[in-house]
Amino acid sequence: MALERASMPVGIVVRRTPGVTRWAKWAWKVVAVLPGAPPANWRELRREGDAVEYHAATLTLDLWSSDTEAYRAALAAKTPGVVVVLRDDPDPDRDIPWKPAIITASPYEGQDYMDSGDGLIELVPMPLSMIGWVRDFVRQHHVEEGFIKRKRDRMRVDLVEDGKGDARIRQMSDVFRAPRGGGREDVQ
Repeated sequence: MALERASMPVGIVVRRTPGVTRWAKWAWKVVAVLPGAPPANWRELRREGDAVEYHAATLTLDLWSSDTEAYRAALAAKTPGVVVVLRDDPDPDRDIPWKPAIITASPYEGQDYMDSGDGLIELVPMPLSMIGWVRDFVRQHHVEEGFIKRKRDRMRVDLVEDGKGDARIRQMSDVFRAPRGGGREDVQ
């Protein structure tokens, strides 16, 4: 079976608001995605006082036929979403410390990025048009895999106690006993 793929350009909308501590001048948050968006590079979309929303970039969202189980999990969530990853931007001349890097509709892949804690990682709600696009892809490509019970091997584990102590040292008692000596009288 050939691996099928579908792609869509998706705009990443990032909001910058004033920081709440003296150590962070600005707070950054990915707040929305724009399906089918044109290319952009931190284009200002809206400004309300000190809060600014930017179309930070347009990334490609790829769906793979091998990941349909993950997309089903995303669609079954209370609020279906995509995970967006922003990485540190190494350019010191810019006022913007982030560079959009990854977008995924797989909650399993998204969890891996969240566990790594590398960058700014946000779960963003999918717009209705994107939900329909992902749902149609899953309907077309999902193949239900039956449960296969793993069989135990027939090795007898009750005959030998592997891994208890050093086999070269004869021990007549429990190998997990407390060592002798080392009492308070040994301490000076």
